[in-house]
Amino acid sequence: MSTPELPLIDQNEGGCGDDCGCGEGEETGLDPALAQLLVDAGLDPIEVEDIAHMALSEDLDGGVDVTTVATVPEDAEAVADFVAREAGVVAGLRIAEAVLSVVCTEAFEVERHAEDGDKVEEGQLLLSVRARTRDLLTAERSALNILCRLSGIATATRRWADVLEGTKARVRDTRKTTPGLRSLEKYAVRCGGGVNHRMSLSDAALVKDNHVVAAGGVAQAFKAVREAFPDVPVEVEVDTMHQVREVVDAGADLILLDNFTVPETEEAVTIVAGRAVLESSGRLTLDTARAYAETGVDYLAVGALTHSSPVLDIGLDLREAV
Repeated sequence: MSTPELPLIDQNEGGCGDDCGCGEGEETGLDPALAQLLVDAGLDPIEVEDIAHMALSEDLDGGVDVTTVATVPEDAEAVADFVAREAGVVAGLRIAEAVLSVVCTEAFEVERHAEDGDKVEEGQLLLSVRARTRDLLTAERSALNILCRLSGIATATRRWADVLEGTKARVRDTRKTTPGLRSLEKYAVRCGGGVNHRMSLSDAALVKDNHVVAAGGVAQAFKAVREAFPDVPVEVEVDTMHQVREVVDAGADLILLDNFTVPETEEAVTIVAGRAVLESSGRLTLDTARAYAETGVDYLAVGALTHSSPVLDIGLDLREAV
């Protein structure tokens, strides 16, 4: 499917506009239309632009793309086609556009052939960009690194979501993300049909085994968090049935069943009886996911979505501008 082209992007016209939502008193150099698309996707345009600058700075290391500058005339233009080399779920197309926006010194045109979250086939055209050839080649690897990484996460997440279809359970990510890329990787999970756990240590509490040791017990740890932060959701990790009874009676909002077997998970669901949200973690594979989901738990926590998913192979093919 093809979507309308973006307007020409003039890098001299910075700022998202009043409706961007990217933060009071802050502006982004991205095109306002692109910035709004990022906001609509739940992303901060300023953060995306910063990540694009970071990736490009790492690639250029304070210099220039010596191969491209030496071989490509300064005024040459071309069209870059982003093409899926294998089937999967795509995520990060607008972020790839942001990388190009940072690099391009002149106006460029974008034609969209797919949207984030789409299932794509091998050989499918995803995005076409017309710009200076030098800019396209300089941005190529940074844009593809992010796009392939996020699409790999979305593709892996979709496999889990498909296995769980028809149950109430949803696959959920963890904080096992690449430093600096958490918001993008969690966005990719959403594109793949998963849901996000907490984004940071401050927006929700998760009482784990080390907190229990420090507090002197699982109930004591839960009580301490609830008293200190009464408005914050509190999830408690447990590894025995006794702890399940203890924390549900104490009023935990969520209970993380760590390394429970399927029969143990069924027993925990019966004990809790809907009084708390239940999440399974550990021992989970695609082969066992359905069995865990059918016990009645609400979430399956899968850290591998963000820490171990292989990239989805996407390439950039250059052609002459017509």
